[in-house]
Amino acid sequence: MNYNKINNLFAWLCFVIASATFIITAEPTASFWDCGEFIAAAYKLQVVHQPGAPLFLMLQKVFSLLAGSDVTRVAFWMNVGSALSSGATILFLFWTITALAKKILSKAGEELSTAKIIIIIGSGLVGALAYTYSDTFWFSAVESEVYAMSSLCTAIVFWATLKWDAHADDDKDADKWIIFIAYVMGLSIGVHLLNLLAIPAIALVYYFRKYKNPTGKGTLIALLTGIIILGVIQYGIIQYLVKLAAYFDLFFVNTLGLGFGSGVFVFAVLVLGGLTYGILYSIRKAKPILNMALLCVAFILLGYSSFTMIIIRAKANPALNNSAPDNAFAFLSYLNREQYGDRPLLYGQYFDSKVIDYKQGGNIYRKGETKYEVAGKKFEAVYDRNTLLPRMYSDDPQHAGFYRDWMKLGENESPTFIQNLGFLFSYQTGFMYARYFLWNFAGRQNDDQGHGNYTSGNWISGIKPLDAMHLGSQENLPPSITENKAYNRLYFLPLILGLIGAIWHFSRSQKDAGVVGLLFFFTGVAIVLYLNQNPLQPRERDYAYAGSFYAFTIWIGLGVAAIATWLQKKISPSTAGIVATLVGLLAAPVLMAKEEWDDHDRSEKFTTRDFAADYLESCAPNAILFTYGDNDTYPLWYVQEVEGVRPDVRVVNLSLLGTDWYIRQMKDKINQADPLPITMSDNKYVQGVRDVIRYYDYKFAEPIELKNLFEVLTSDNDNDKVAMQDGSKENILPTKNFKITINPAEVVATKTVSPALKDNIAPVMEWTYNKGYVTKTELAMFDILAHNDWKRPVYFAITVPSSNYIGLEKYLYNEGFAYRLLPLKPAEADSTQGEPNKVNTDQMYNNMINKFKWGNMKNASYLDPESTRMIATIIKSFNTLASTLLSEGRTAEAKKVLKRAVEVIPDKNHLFYYVLHRYYTADLLYKVNETAEANKLVKNTADFINAELNYIGGQSSTQQNFAMSDVQLGVSVLNELIRITEENKQTALNTDLKNKFTALRSKLSLSF
Repeated sequence: MNYNKINNLFAWLCFVIASATFIITAEPTASFWDCGEFIAAAYKLQVVHQPGAPLFLMLQKVFSLLAGSDVTRVAFWMNVGSALSSGATILFLFWTITALAKKILSKAGEELSTAKIIIIIGSGLVGALAYTYSDTFWFSAVESEVYAMSSLCTAIVFWATLKWDAHADDDKDADKWIIFIAYVMGLSIGVHLLNLLAIPAIALVYYFRKYKNPTGKGTLIALLTGIIILGVIQYGIIQYLVKLAAYFDLFFVNTLGLGFGSGVFVFAVLVLGGLTYGILYSIRKAKPILNMALLCVAFILLGYSSFTMIIIRAKANPALNNSAPDNAFAFLSYLNREQYGDRPLLYGQYFDSKVIDYKQGGNIYRKGETKYEVAGKKFEAVYDRNTLLPRMYSDDPQHAGFYRDWMKLGENESPTFIQNLGFLFSYQTGFMYARYFLWNFAGRQNDDQGHGNYTSGNWISGIKPLDAMHLGSQENLPPSITENKAYNRLYFLPLILGLIGAIWHFSRSQKDAGVVGLLFFFTGVAIVLYLNQNPLQPRERDYAYAGSFYAFTIWIGLGVAAIATWLQKKISPSTAGIVATLVGLLAAPVLMAKEEWDDHDRSEKFTTRDFAADYLESCAPNAILFTYGDNDTYPLWYVQEVEGVRPDVRVVNLSLLGTDWYIRQMKDKINQADPLPITMSDNKYVQGVRDVIRYYDYKFAEPIELKNLFEVLTSDNDNDKVAMQDGSKENILPTKNFKITINPAEVVATKTVSPALKDNIAPVMEWTYNKGYVTKTELAMFDILAHNDWKRPVYFAITVPSSNYIGLEKYLYNEGFAYRLLPLKPAEADSTQGEPNKVNTDQMYNNMINKFKWGNMKNASYLDPESTRMIATIIKSFNTLASTLLSEGRTAEAKKVLKRAVEVIPDKNHLFYYVLHRYYTADLLYKVNETAEANKLVKNTADFINAELNYIGGQSSTQQNFAMSDVQLGVSVLNELIRITEENKQTALNTDLKNKFTALRSKLSLSF
């Protein structure tokens, strides 16, 4: 049997199986989070958020061409790009496992027996397919995100390392593999930096091969050398080369008076010239190590050169131009992710430390008209208490509260160093890494994001006594777990197989096992240390550790070899290999595929695209739509930039509006969307100018006209400023009481308000600003509102936090997925701030009944957590519209709205907090005489509450207390269901509900 042919045949078989799996289950359009931005940017080669992924974008652009003229298929073909990248990852993983197994089971030059070939191929098959069907990897494989391609880079690099190891002694040109690895690493920088974490493992492979008698000291030195090389690439090449280029440019522009970019050009020539000279010198002087080092640097830089795409496209000022990195200092800031702030790693503050001083750093530069200008100074806070390895460091009040709850700290108790490390081990390592690891190889409770509660997002095995040890009683599991498609029980079998493989690997080849272990560590625990995550993350972060799970599946594969070796003592070697392979397949990939297919199959889901279109369709022509987060912005960019949906609507992300580059872009026309009515000249809001305008109450008796107030806020006249303690003068906000005087004729003429409502137009819009300061975000909003003159409709997406309404709630009217700003007379009850509660009934009805699409959310085989969270908002919108129609006496239309809700919204309660919205829907269905539907909804909701609360009632008192908010909500809704069924004379159903309530009150020991 020809081993190489068989090895290649089964490797490509794994590629086909994996790729087919991922393509079949791929999302047909964009997904939530970064995917919408990546697809839109790749389609037109634009600039994404920091630190960019230019190579990923360029390769995805190639896949987009497969869609031809059908723009609705662009996202799918980019998703196929991720699927094929993931399939190729499995290909190289197979070869990696078989190379390691072959190295143990055969000697150099030995002809492999049939039995050994079976064992080696079986190991590769089981390990590669286990990673194929692992939870984290599969999730990234079916969407257009960087992690699929990043995994491929890691797989290629590790495989190439083993290729070098196999040929280092017998091939004088084997070092070409080292150069190849350097090049792939350079390329990977243009995808994601995770690939660099393989360097310490590569350093050990190099040491073990080059030194025949390795020592503990030598191993440690090799490891430290690998870490140093990692640091040199991460900081020296990626950041400091660009920093040096930026300061060269500063000298050439500001001192020599040359044009922007001249210093960068000279610096590039010096670097290339120096590398060329060094390589030639190393050849002439026969210095192979120096030659190899310089060639590797050269090829890393060659791969890293993909970032020139960012600068080239930024200079073209495309529609998506995040951070506008078109000059040396902007590009440096972009690479350093300065937009996202900093976090302490090795030394820093506790969350309750007090700032006692500020240490001034270097200048912050920005590009001016003819030279670089100083935008300000970098300042570093000095704290009264610091610690090594600060893990509980965020002073955000929510984070501080979480730290105290998690570590059981008293209200005024300060954490100690031991408690600080306790948070590292219990939360950052245990909850934010080990939990994810066990999702993949033990089982998963559900996909409801967990923050420490015992019913959401934990690992679970399906072995009830073991699961009960960390989650409490596993009897009578509630529907939020058992009916969740991510309820995956793997019974620890993949984990056990991997542990068997790891033990066997260390017993047979300590060096190679140590290399895999190092890869496992650096792509897992080391990332925990580097990320230093604060609590209450907006989403689960398991994707960051996919490399660690990749390494573990190598051991899952080698578990087959371990079992076969043991079975050979009982049965023939060939039979042992076959049996071990079958056992491995059933224990890992087959079981994993069976359990996880239904929660990874996104092939029927269109929610992201359709919900994004619904946001835009909520708006009148030429509207301004304020959004806030990733999931109400990136999908909108996708449908506008790629599918051409409502390109007339100007999407304004309030999270970005606080930056000068974004405000500047808002003054340009994009697609069919006109520039925003921003009147400020650039020098009014550049970085370092009016970053924060503080509030000082001047006790004005009357509200101030917004236009006049804006002029004062942006005035450069010292008479309009106030002296600060340091002698400088700054603009201030002298009042929080604003007004805009309304011209009714103008409002009607612009079709903001229909002529029929002319008498309801407020002569003056008055409101109270809701913050104690003004950032550039609010300053730009003031400019827009003051100078728009109702020429363009203004909307806030319904998912924008209320704090960003700047106090305008009583003038916001719901029109579907957005609130429209309308100058209508508010009722007395609207004088206080809060959530908008008014509806533009006709427009909202037309949007939700005639325009909106619903993403096949009722019939899709799987809905991701973001889609399910959005459903609660959609149910609320249907209820609000139907309730308003009923209050206006439009019963027939209200009934049509409720029927549409029943038609498009999934029947199941995906999350516990759905139940309140379900109750409102049922109540409204009774009011429009849809009794059968109301009864069905009441019964389903009551059954869900009963099952959930019965489960809680079976837990310990501590866990019951932890879930008390769910208990209170459930009982409250159940009480209301009893009331409405009694009012509507549904006797049998009412009796059943009362019986459920009585049983629950007894079980939960409720006093009400």
